[in-house]
Amino acid sequence: MKIVTLVENTSADESCIAEHGLSIYIETENHKLLLDTGQTDAVVKNAEVLGVDLFLVDTVILSHGHYDHSGGILPFSQINHTAQIIMQRKAAEPHYNGERYIGIDKTILKLPNVRLIDGDVQLDDELFLFSGIIGRRCYPQGNRKLSRMENGVQVPDDFAHEQCLVITQNGRRWLLSGCSHNGILNILDRYRELFGNEPDYVITGFHMMKKDGEHTEDEKSVIIQTAEELAKMDTVFYSGHCTGIPAFELMKEIMGDKLIALHSGEPVM
Repeated sequence: MKIVTLVENTSADESCIAEHGLSIYIETENHKLLLDTGQTDAVVKNAEVLGVDLFLVDTVILSHGHYDHSGGILPFSQINHTAQIIMQRKAAEPHYNGERYIGIDKTILKLPNVRLIDGDVQLDDELFLFSGIIGRRCYPQGNRKLSRMENGVQVPDDFAHEQCLVITQNGRRWLLSGCSHNGILNILDRYRELFGNEPDYVITGFHMMKKDGEHTEDEKSVIIQTAEELAKMDTVFYSGHCTGIPAFELMKEIMGDKLIALHSGEPVM
């Protein structure tokens, strides 16, 4: 396995672009793939700096239908015309933060290699996608401002468009999500239903970032409770992007070496 953070909010390499977004490059025995593509063409520029040949990528997984994870798809498609781009069908629906549109560029849907799926899909022996996350334990409170369009009316987003990637390699499993909008504990509950155990590694944002002021006591309580549950597991977590630095630092105090930060331009393993 080779895993490199192509795009994240912060940079470990001054020659790599940092932006509000996420893109992870992964090499397995049988695949070269991307989980998400960041917000802009930074994914293309950073890949060039890091010596990652995007022309060889065979699969792009879109974790959910937001611009900061899908914005690099069109620049990527200028380089690579053949990689299948897989997203949940509901990721193509309009999504909003308040009145601001935060969904995907609709031009993406015109690409011939886009594959819209519904629910769980076993792609092959290495790659499995799942959605259907309905639990609400320690639900990220930042979701309260997020909505989707239903019958011409904005309604609270249920994040049915979010999907998670599971990679199986050499007897180990990696669980990857973009933002864990459904809540990492609920995602892990769904993972256990499917696999009967816990993943060896998790790479995801925790969607705990707060842009307007400090976390409230209720928000801190959710962060702390989440970290305490994760700390009990043998899993190693890599996180960044929408987690936010204050929340990451609070979780790091509880999780210690089980929590590792992501940065643009930095290898994960």
